[in-house]
Parts: sequence; structure tokens; C-alpha cells
Amino acid sequence: MDPLSFLERLRAADPESLAHVERIPERRAETAEVSLTPEISVRLKKAGIGALWAHQAEALEHLRAGRHTAVATGTASGKSLCYQLATLERLQAGPKATALYLFPTKALAQDQLRQLRSFAATWVRAAVYDGDTAPADRQWIKRNANLIVSNPDMLHFGVLPQADKWAPFFANLALIVVDEMHTFRGVFGSHVANVLRRVRRLAEARGAAPLFACASATIGNPGELASRLTGLDFEVVTRDGSPRGTRFFALWNPPVDPDRVPPSRTGAGAEAAELMARTIGEGANTIAFAKSRRGAEMVAQVARSRLERDDRHDLAGRVAAYRAGYLAEERRALERELADGDLAGIAATTALELGIDIGGLDACIIAGYPGTIAATMQQAGRAGRRQGRSLAMLVANDDPLDQYLMNHPDALFGRPIEAAILDHSNPNIMDPHVACAAYEQPIDEQADLAYFGPALAGSIARLREAGLLRPRAGKWFYSGRTGPHPDMDIRSMGGEVRIVEAATGALIGTASGARAPWSVHPGAIYLHQGEQYRVATLDLDAGVALVEPNDEPIYTQPRDVTDIRVLSVDRKAPLGATEVFFGTVEVTNQVVAYARKHVFSGEIIDVTPLELPPRTLTTHAVWYTAPHELLDRARIDPMDVPGAAHAAEHAAIGILPLFAMCDRWDIGGVSTAMHGDTGHCTVFIYDGYPGGAGIAARAFGAAEAHQRATMDAIRQCPCETGCPSCVQSPKCGNGNSPLDKLAAVRLLEAVLGD
Repeated sequence: MDPLSFLERLRAADPESLAHVERIPERRAETAEVSLTPEISVRLKKAGIGALWAHQAEALEHLRAGRHTAVATGTASGKSLCYQLATLERLQAGPKATALYLFPTKALAQDQLRQLRSFAATWVRAAVYDGDTAPADRQWIKRNANLIVSNPDMLHFGVLPQADKWAPFFANLALIVVDEMHTFRGVFGSHVANVLRRVRRLAEARGAAPLFACASATIGNPGELASRLTGLDFEVVTRDGSPRGTRFFALWNPPVDPDRVPPSRTGAGAEAAELMARTIGEGANTIAFAKSRRGAEMVAQVARSRLERDDRHDLAGRVAAYRAGYLAEERRALERELADGDLAGIAATTALELGIDIGGLDACIIAGYPGTIAATMQQAGRAGRRQGRSLAMLVANDDPLDQYLMNHPDALFGRPIEAAILDHSNPNIMDPHVACAAYEQPIDEQADLAYFGPALAGSIARLREAGLLRPRAGKWFYSGRTGPHPDMDIRSMGGEVRIVEAATGALIGTASGARAPWSVHPGAIYLHQGEQYRVATLDLDAGVALVEPNDEPIYTQPRDVTDIRVLSVDRKAPLGATEVFFGTVEVTNQVVAYARKHVFSGEIIDVTPLELPPRTLTTHAVWYTAPHELLDRARIDPMDVPGAAHAAEHAAIGILPLFAMCDRWDIGGVSTAMHGDTGHCTVFIYDGYPGGAGIAARAFGAAEAHQRATMDAIRQCPCETGCPSCVQSPKCGNGNSPLDKLAAVRLLEAVLGD
């Protein structure tokens, strides 16, 4: 398939939907000569690897010199070989040396083990150590493996609590690899940063000085992120020496369906499935990315049906879905079929966005903006791995951010990649890690400043007050009855709620304790591995939600009420004709009802009241005010102020992921015509995590650009009174009422001084 001809045919059939085509030029290979030991040279040649790309050689040079190194180059650029070569050399040079590889998923760990074993390096005894490792194998690994491939969760739960049993491994730890570093951001990244600090202190206490090698997809701050994760300084390698063929990247905006009430665009999933079937029909091996497991299954099913309608049964049988929830052997089989070219198309969740080797593909269809430019380019990079011409297509959702990108392609192709953010010193995250560290090895307040920083003193004081630390001989010892590790989920905050099938007692999933009143309230529809359940009961004290099978074509949406109180103003700055503020707030939220809606039409069936306890969150927020004189200049009647502020708040939340590496579900918002603490109409956006996750701080720094993009998104939407493309929100606790689109535009124009 020729991508440009294909796009021209699409344009001829539907000129309104093809919003933009970006040509990303080819990149020529840049190689470098590197001296390797004969044993390593032979094994590389057997693996089909000749000369190294320039960035691989540069990274290896830094690592050989003992410099912590972060490599951030494009998809399929051979980042893994940078640290694999360093590992082979270090383990070959030191018979007792050990290495630790950390990946965000089990699938990546297994893929890396296959790659390592393909070198047949007899001096490397590599093994995966994760939750799937059999107990009998774990003992052998502890005694014999010199390269452990794992994930941060297993490190926290299964290795660090037993540090004494791993003493020889830590004492000889020469290299720590952190791959797919860009996934370690926000709350999860803040937890991982503390886990890595705990690893460093255990290794260094036993005489080791491990070198860090970090690899990442292209992000805006690879060196800063690596430093925040580990507490160390890094050399950064970003110049990509690998070859790449020309890529055509199209933005596709589905047509408006006039039969929908209100009129809205065809769903991105359905449109992506149609496009996937067309590219496959033209001979292009295609991957389509969906945001959910159910979405991936739907895209694959619709694409198969379309190919069957076109009498392409041979191709329909070669389309599959790939997602978490499949058995490991099923996923491995799909990966092999894809790499071998046996599959013509695969619809996947982000499980295939990361660096699993799946061979060469010709086209990539992305159903809905993934939330960041970095993730978009990572997914698009899955096509064109054979250096030939390739096609990537972003299919827009009907929401403010996707529609903004359709109208402003420069926001996608002309902006720098986002910076990843984390805060390891957030007390809500750091305190449990300090307790774990004390259990693993008593805290020396002065020495451990090197790992945890100046926030350590406050953490010790809080833990002592809680009765979890006690002083003895100048150090702090853990005083809890049992180890603290099982009580902390490093992928969330606020604990976990177990989701249990009432009839069988089977555990089918978990939900964040902080989000449980919204996601698994009584009556909520819960999806798991394509199956639909209805929540029968929720016990927040016990941390259990009981569910029962349900096959109604409905979904649920919670309704809530939110109050926000300003605790402190930490920073303020001019914003057009007003001011923007950053500080600490207390958010009190209560889920008071839920609506049941038809899956296909979105029509509300009924609204059911709920009695759930209010939840209080102390976090960071960014907010701006609109004084009375500003509202007068904007010609906004007092009765219209709530709708104007509410619409501006919704759109701002929808657009914020363009400026901060976050998901709209990571943040919340409150708007009020008159706030008691500010004395004015105020629009707040706050981090949805205790103590904050750095998102509001990023929004404060980009306040003017963020609000201008918000104004443009509302103003350029062709609807008359507001729709999902501009001011309606899928997470609104007030049922998207009141909303005043036109008044929101005037409000933002006045705020920005236009």
C-alpha cells in the first residue's frame, strides 16, 4: 500500500474528515565503530547485529566510563542494546557481579529474557523474578542468577522485605536498568522513585556502587526524570542514529452523525475499525490502538466483520485483539504471529505500545488521542520498522482535546514532547516508603539524607508520632507488628478495594480506594475482560465490592457534589486581566447518585440516589479569579456566571493533558460564581491525589497558553450550545448542567485580556 495514494482516496471520498497530513521525513542511519571482546562480537554477529548505531555507541561509552546514562530515542531504535552490551561486559569482567533489570510490565520482562538468551552468553545467568515465578524457582534464582529481570512491584513486595536473603546479590550489584522510564511518572513514578532509593541504600550499605542505565521513549526531560527517579545525575543520549523510512501521519476527524441526539461524531473506535479494515484490504499489516480492553476487542471484531462483508475472509481470519487479561501463553503466541507476519492486523491496548518486539508493520491507527504527544509518537512508531514508507492515523474522539488537535495540528507536530513529572517527597507517598526502608535496614537520619532528601526529617517525625518508628542507638527502627510492605500499593494511593464475584467468591479485579465511590459504587456497571458486572454492595471499611453478572446494554455515571477550601496560596502570577494562583486546597467530595445510560444512545434511563460518606482530599490546585468588573466587561449576566465558569472549567480540564503529562481522570475541577475564600468567581483545577502529583504545578507554569488553548477549543467548535467536543464532560458530577458555551468564550476572552 502506498500511504499517500491511500490518503488521497480517503480525501476524495470524505474531504471534511481528513483534517491534516504531516510528512515525517526519512532518517539515514548513522553508525559508529566500537571495540568489543571477541566473545561478545561473535554473539552479536550470530544475532544479526553488525555495526552499532551512533546513539548505542555513545551510550556504551558513557556506561563504560561509569556515568549514569539515560537514552531517549525513538521506537525501534535499539535502545535495549545500549544496556545489554553494558551488562554483557560487566558480567563478563566480574564473575561475582550482578545486574537488575526493571520493566513496568511482566510481558516486557519476558520479552527481554528472550532477547538476552538469544545471545547465548554462557556467563549470563538471567531469570525473570516476578509474581508468576514458581516458589521452587525462586530459591534457585536467589542462589544462582546474576541477572534478575523484574518489575518495581515485585521488587517492593518480594525482594526488599527479604533484603538479608538477597545480601550477596545486593553486595555485588553492578548495574541497574530502568527501561520504559517514561511510564514511571505521576503517582506510580513517585512510588518507583522511592523504591529505587531503597535499592540504592541496601546495595551501597553492602559495598556496591550500582550504575544506572535508563531507557525511555522520547520525552521532554529524560535527564531530569532519570534524576528524579534515582536521586543521581545523568548523561543523556537523545540523538537517534537508527534509520527510519518516511512516515505520513494523518489526522482523521469522524463525520458528525445527525441522527444522534444531540448530533455528535461517529465514535473513534468504530471509525478506527473501518480504517483498519481498509488498510488491511490494501495489503498493509496494521496495528490499531484502543484505550480499553473492550475497545480493542470491538475494533478487532468490527474490522473482521467489514473484511467479511468485502469477501476478504482470508484476511478476516488474520485479525486479532491483544490486551491484558489474556493468558500469558496467548499473548506470547500473538506476539510471535505478529512478528512472523502471520497476522494481517491486530487491535491492542497500550500493552503493545511499549518495547515488545513485534516486527515490522505498515500502518498504525490510533483510536482517540492517547493523552500525550509522547504516547502518540510511541504508538505511531510501531509502524514503519522496516525502513519503508508507513502510515499513522490519529482518529479523533468527540472531546475538547481531540477536537482541538484536529483544528491545531501544530499542537501535535510543532510542540516539544511533554516533560514527565513526579514527586517522591509527597508525604502521602514517601512516609510508607520510609517505614519500609526502616524495616529493611534501620534509618540513619544523616546518612539517609543522600537517598530521601530534606523531607526525611518530617517523614520520621510523622512515623514516630504514628508509633511506627522508635529511636535506638542513634538510629530509627521500625516498630510495627508486621512488615509494612503489603499495606502499600505502589500503583495507586488510598489503598485498594477488592472486586469479588458474589456467587463464587472469585477475585476478578481491584479498584483504587480513593476512586472506589466513583467506579464501584452500589449499582455501578463494572467491566472486566469483556464481561459486564453490576456492583451489588460496596464496603469501604472492609475494602470489598461484591458484583454480579449483568448483560443489560447500559453504563453508569456517578453524580457528586464537591466543595473546595483554599488552605494556602504558595504562588501567584499575572494572567491577562486577572491573576492565577497555585497552592494547597482541601477538597470534600461526596457521590450522591448515579445515572444509568444506554450504551448506544447515551440516553439517561434513570437516576438513583446513593448514601456514601464524603471523602476529603488535601492536594495542590491551580485557580484563577474573575472579579465583578471583569464579568461586566465580558457582558455576562449574573444568572449566566455559573454556566460560563462551569463550561470553562470542563474545557480546561479536557485540554490540560496537552500541557501536563496526565490523564483527564487524574485531575478534578470546581467552578463557582462566588467562592468564599477568594471573594470572586473562581475556576479551580486540582490534582486528584493526596498531596498532589505535580500536575497543577505544571498547569500554573503554562497558565496563559493553557487558557488560550481552552478558549480556542470552545470558540472553534461548530456546535451552537455546547457538546462533547468542547464543554461537555464525561466525568461531570452535575450531569453537565449548567453549561453556557458562549458565555464561557466571553469569560476567557476577558480573563486573557482580549
